[in-house]
Amino acid sequence: MRLNRIYCEGPLAAGATIPLSSAGAYHVARVLRMRPGAPLVVFDGSGTDHQAEIVAVEGDQVMVQLRTSTPGMGESPLRVTLVQGISRGERMDWTLQKATELGVTAIAPVLTARSVVRLDDKQATKKQAHWRAIVVGACEQCGRSKVPTVTTPISLRDYFTNVRKDGMRLVLSPSAPGSLAGIASLPSKVELLIGPEGGLDDDEIAAAQKAGYMPVRLGPRVLRTETAAVVALTVLQALWGDLQ
Repeated sequence: MRLNRIYCEGPLAAGATIPLSSAGAYHVARVLRMRPGAPLVVFDGSGTDHQAEIVAVEGDQVMVQLRTSTPGMGESPLRVTLVQGISRGERMDWTLQKATELGVTAIAPVLTARSVVRLDDKQATKKQAHWRAIVVGACEQCGRSKVPTVTTPISLRDYFTNVRKDGMRLVLSPSAPGSLAGIASLPSKVELLIGPEGGLDDDEIAAAQKAGYMPVRLGPRVLRTETAAVVALTVLQALWGDLQ
């Protein structure tokens, strides 16, 4: 039987009795309607799963006792940072959810010339918290014990300026001469840049190339931004990751 998995801020230690977060407690008590004595798995994103038992449910408060600790699901050998042009509403949520299920290590939301969404500092912080909650929920569902980082949204220009290159850099472009599947080298780290609705403009593609990104295409058809992310990550994980 597959146990329900709940994220809880750590660090966690075997033998401890702890309250679940408000979101986790609501899900356990109100959605799943679990009661004292029920088993579940609690994790704090560090890579360890804790077998736990509910010891008290009082309204929207849930206390659990952590039993044994075991290593969580192994992460993909391919470390992928998804540099994702921010798209609108549920489209961005869906992209981050599926990217988490497909094993990304980190997600860097960026504002681009064609981004419909515009964020001030307060809105950016709020969005970051919302997106992290989406990622946590995806980890609970898919069995991951390490939670991908979600950075504060910044402009693509600032990302190029401030973020140090770490691994192979790729940018999706329908007009690229080579395909993603045609890359001959065997990377262990990849930064994958994908534009929002409408894609990246010519100046952004040129700036990406100057920053060390190699343009690649996915095939003859133009894909929606959320489709492109899922397809590209699937190809990367099938070639060099853990979709074997």
